Amino acid sequence: MAAHPKHDFFAASSAAVEDLELRRKLENATGRHLHHVAEMRAEFPPFDDERATARKIKEEAIAHLDELLIQLKDRLEANGCKVFVAADAAEARDYIVDVAKRCGARKVVKGKSMATEEIELNPALSAAGIEPVETDLGEYIVQLRRETPSHIITPAIHLSREDIGKLFAEKLQIEYTPEPEVLTAAAREKLRSIFLEAEMGVTGANFAIAETGTLVLVENEGNGRFSSTIPDTLVAVMGIEKVIPKLADLSHFLEILGRTATGQKLTCYTNFINGPRANGDPDGPREVHVVILDNGRSRMLADPVLREALYCLRCGACLNVCPVYRRIGGHAYGSPYSGPIGAIVSPNLFGAAAAHLPFASTLCGACRDICPVKIDIPRILLHLRWKEATGDNGIPQVEFSRRVQKTRRAMSRFARMARHPIRMRLLTRLGALAAWPFARDGYLRRMPGAFRNWTRTRDFRAPRSRR
Repeated sequence: MAAHPKHDFFAASSAAVEDLELRRKLENATGRHLHHVAEMRAEFPPFDDERATARKIKEEAIAHLDELLIQLKDRLEANGCKVFVAADAAEARDYIVDVAKRCGARKVVKGKSMATEEIELNPALSAAGIEPVETDLGEYIVQLRRETPSHIITPAIHLSREDIGKLFAEKLQIEYTPEPEVLTAAAREKLRSIFLEAEMGVTGANFAIAETGTLVLVENEGNGRFSSTIPDTLVAVMGIEKVIPKLADLSHFLEILGRTATGQKLTCYTNFINGPRANGDPDGPREVHVVILDNGRSRMLADPVLREALYCLRCGACLNVCPVYRRIGGHAYGSPYSGPIGAIVSPNLFGAAAAHLPFASTLCGACRDICPVKIDIPRILLHLRWKEATGDNGIPQVEFSRRVQKTRRAMSRFARMARHPIRMRLLTRLGALAAWPFARDGYLRRMPGAFRNWTRTRDFRAPRSRR
């Protein structure tokens, strides 16, 4: 789902913050994830070295992206694949729907792919009379609920097992149970026959190796392997930034991706797709199409600050650690890509409808610290805020200029005061005493004057005087 121009982020985020059950689910799920990630990093001493190596590879790949894409296209075609370069989402959708029609597909099985969410492929297939079926368990759950994913890696992170039990009882006509093993078995049984019926499969790609023309798909459930091997026709959709130079580079990314994305040493399945089925192969598609998607990525590449976001591996770790995402969840963003990385890529992929998202951040830096390729997300968000505030011509708007000047004067006054420790301590104690009447349960619930709006939208801990 592309960012909708009528989506009100502020209303949606306010509603999400007030939903205490949603906040509980998000805290539990992201907390478990961060615990597993910390364990995996602690038991793997070379982790930071691998991060540095992976970042260097991505830096080189993005710096030579044009050359690598040409090499990748040539190798894919030499392997027997049909390659289509889509300038935007509409071109990608039209091409995939046309392939589905030509192969007579009535049902399409889909492995997990954020790129297909980005281009709104499912509605396009449905409009053409073709049934798309999500086969990743989380994606399958949100599809049954007629929702979009709430997380890059964990689409149903906003749901409890009780929620899913009720959903399956209603949609799959099974007896209600909240047990994950039983629910997973029910979904597996339902999807197994669909895999065998589908005429076409659609997947994403985590990496594309220019040297060999190989697509790499990592997953945990095996649905990506089924989607890419059982149907006679396969379409793989990848952003232009997914290309890496050599097969030898891949191991560095595999060492860090699973540990950061899901808290695993390695994902359960690592699939290599080189081309269509060869003579004598027991399975595999007879026809492979690769859609290489731009859709705003070239604009990001042209910006020397913004291009760093193209290093992203879509691991989702920055969402799990983000204090904003953990309070409001993914749906509040109104974009397929949520959280800190979503706040960067969405304005460039979806335009003005997502221009406000760079402001949905505390700039605390936790996202930068956890990123497996060390993307400086706060720096890029500040860059996007500046671009939004100054307008397309780069000349500051009058109101923005006034705010900057006001902020600079305030910071200058603070700097002068901070040079006198005794005066600073005295003013701090006086401030704590002045705030005391407004404190409730350790927080300032209401504040007077210019601070009123702050406490309407943020938690503000009551200051405590030192003993």
